[in-house]
Amino acid sequence: MGSGHSHRAHTDLDHDVQVHRRPRIVLLASLALAAAATVVGLVALWPDGARVDELRQSAVFAAPGATFPDAVVNRVEPACAQQTGTGTQPPPDTSQPPSCGQIHATVATGADQGTQVRVTVPPQVSDSGLSPGDRIRLLAPPVAQGDPAVFSYFGTERTGSLWFLAIAFALVVVAVARLRGVFAILGLAFSALVIWKFALPALLVGESGLLVGLVASAAIMFVVLYTTHGLSIRTSAALAGTLAGVGMTAAIGILSVQSTHLTGVNDESGGFLSAFVGDVSFQGLLTCAIIIAGLGVLNDVTITQASAAWELRGAAPHLTRRQVFARGMRIGRDHIASTIYTIVFAYAGTALTVLLVIQLYDRPLVDLLATEEIGQEVVRALASSIGLVLAVPLTTAIATLTLPGAPVTVAVDQSS
Repeated sequence: MGSGHSHRAHTDLDHDVQVHRRPRIVLLASLALAAAATVVGLVALWPDGARVDELRQSAVFAAPGATFPDAVVNRVEPACAQQTGTGTQPPPDTSQPPSCGQIHATVATGADQGTQVRVTVPPQVSDSGLSPGDRIRLLAPPVAQGDPAVFSYFGTERTGSLWFLAIAFALVVVAVARLRGVFAILGLAFSALVIWKFALPALLVGESGLLVGLVASAAIMFVVLYTTHGLSIRTSAALAGTLAGVGMTAAIGILSVQSTHLTGVNDESGGFLSAFVGDVSFQGLLTCAIIIAGLGVLNDVTITQASAAWELRGAAPHLTRRQVFARGMRIGRDHIASTIYTIVFAYAGTALTVLLVIQLYDRPLVDLLATEEIGQEVVRALASSIGLVLAVPLTTAIATLTLPGAPVTVAVDQSS
């Protein structure tokens, strides 16, 4: 009996948990079909490089010949006092120094290196803590030969600080998570590559936002989950739950965008895209954003639920599948509560400026839901949350079905 049973079961790499052939074949076959569809989608939707280059050349960021030299800050003048007055032209404040709201700097790169400049900056830049020795980025439009260069403030050079944060992030992740941390960082880099090289160019050339979001998400999840958590049936169950959650989030996103009549345009970036890229569907962009926005949290939840089912079976092999599912859902409910807080707070943090404007207007929130800015944030948060919640029982069920049932206890008649 023991040898006859062994050929029908597979021991998962993580734990001594038997996985029977039929559920294993069904799960892996389904994922193979999903992988094939993802590859077909990547090939079919892969953007035409020539078309992308054409669009990039038509969207001129600055005047041809403009340069962006760095400059070292010498002195920062305090921001000019806010002008007040009842008319449209407030009276000049003669008590202010003539250089208020300006930065004195020395050009550090380019043909005008060493030139002393004085540029006007917004009040928030003056108050941002810039000090002598910091670097700023200037904009120098082209001038006629023999004319002096003209400089204006473009931005603050913060590359060094960002590199420091990125290196600190990588070191902390690797120090705490060790090899898993290394794979997580590699997965993050791959995700960025898929979005930058595939998703964004495909959207630029007018491909369906829904299809691009689904294909990019599937490609990312296939690589990220297996590289980070290893090749196992447990990971495959989590991947299946993740893909199901992505599909539900996409369906909910489409229905939500259409029913709320959101346009997908809420700032000047939309107007800029409309001017240069006529084929872009902004409702499709919003749908794609909804799909991709929930990937990280969805991945976290599905991995947790698959692991919970495996751990429960390993710790209590006598439990039936129904009991494993019920106990796994208890873990999932706690995780749902905390994860929903994560999603809502994340969106609240990114939309903090908009929330301040709402507070300033002192209008009922129901009135402001008609605005594009508020409507988009609400739809994104709710659609992602619904997909996340539904992925919990789905993933738990998939993981539970791959596990064997409880062993059958046969009573032995010892009377003889």
